[in-house]
Amino acid sequence: MQLDGQLSRVGDKARLQFTRKLAHAPEKVWHALTETDGLKEWFPDGAPRGKFVEGETVEFGEVDGSTFSGTVLVADPPRVLEYTWGDDTLRFELQPDGKGTVLTLTDIFDEYGKAARDGAGWHACLDMLGHALDRTKPPADPMSHWRGINAEYQEKFGPEASAIGPPEGHPVTQDS
Repeated sequence: MQLDGQLSRVGDKARLQFTRKLAHAPEKVWHALTETDGLKEWFPDGAPRGKFVEGETVEFGEVDGSTFSGTVLVADPPRVLEYTWGDDTLRFELQPDGKGTVLTLTDIFDEYGKAARDGAGWHACLDMLGHALDRTKPPADPMSHWRGINAEYQEKFGPEASAIGPPEGHPVTQDS
């Protein structure tokens, strides 16, 4: 498997970055990044509540479970979307590429030890985004898919970046 997540340090923060070529126009990719019907197919917290408009607050998490807020820092359709997601800052950059788009996702966060876990998570989410856009069948067992990718990211990033795993009770910690 091609692991496209790259890990680096930026001051006292960690930075994960992914670049994917998608066979869809930036406007279609933007829709998948900002609209409920697109987000629910690939985003880890389902469909956030709120509008991706600069300065607006967006709620993440389950409707009946724990939630947290984020703030939209940049919304420049269909080129750049940046917002806080809990303690992380997510930035999506879309560059036209012929009839398609080059999508770059950057996640900046404090806890270097969760890099392999989150790298695998974003990798799997971007796989799901590709399937949603292409209207192809995603992996039958998303948790198994994540586990395999996580093992590869642990090897790639090393033990320091693999110190924090999924929270207890998270679906990826349970046997399939």
